[in-house]
Parts: sequence; structure tokens; C-alpha cells
Amino acid sequence: MPASAHTQAPVTSETTAPYAVDKGARAVKLFRNGANQAVRIPKEFELPGTQALIHREGNRLILELVPDKPKKGTLGALVFALDEIAKLGPCQDEFPDIGDEGLLPLDDIDFGDDAP
Repeated sequence: MPASAHTQAPVTSETTAPYAVDKGARAVKLFRNGANQAVRIPKEFELPGTQALIHREGNRLILELVPDKPKKGTLGALVFALDEIAKLGPCQDEFPDIGDEGLLPLDDIDFGDDAP
């Protein structure tokens, strides 16, 4: 596409990643990879990470980086999980009344003589 045909200003936002610098348009070839159509991403357009989302807007395909999740069992994974839970907001559900009829009474627990 000639440079004069691209008159739309680049879209920027506060969430634009620091590596996302406008490099201008570049022609690429489409090819088949089995049943899929594919395109090689030139070095200057590479995204960090291992996953991306793709969606169509008219005749444009938009790739968005999906940040890698932290490895399970790490502090980063715990922080990620807590952030995801926080996004859900407070739970407004009532606890169900399951009743205790038919259950045996609770036994007193003996902690021994050393217990305070």
C-alpha cells in the first residue's frame, strides 16, 4: 500500500506497550501452512511473549499481545491469581441454610492439661 493511501493516524493509548513504536507499513507475503493461512512477522514488528489474540476489524487483522502467565507455584502466580479474584469484586451471594437437623452433636475437644 502506498504511503499516501494510509491517511489514518496511528491509534495510541495509555496501554500502548513501550515496544510498540510506529514502524510504518511494510508489505508481507501470505502463504499456506497446512489448512491455515499464515504470514511471517518481520523482526521490527515482533511481539514479546508466546501468545497473542487476533481479531478482524473490517479488512484489518489486529494482533494483541497476551502476557505470559507466571509459572504455577511461584509468588508471581499467587499475585496473578489474587488480581484475577479481585477483578470479580465482592461476592453478594447469601450462604445457603443447610440446617443441622439429623447431625450428631459436636464433641468437645480436649487439648490436654497444657492448653491455656
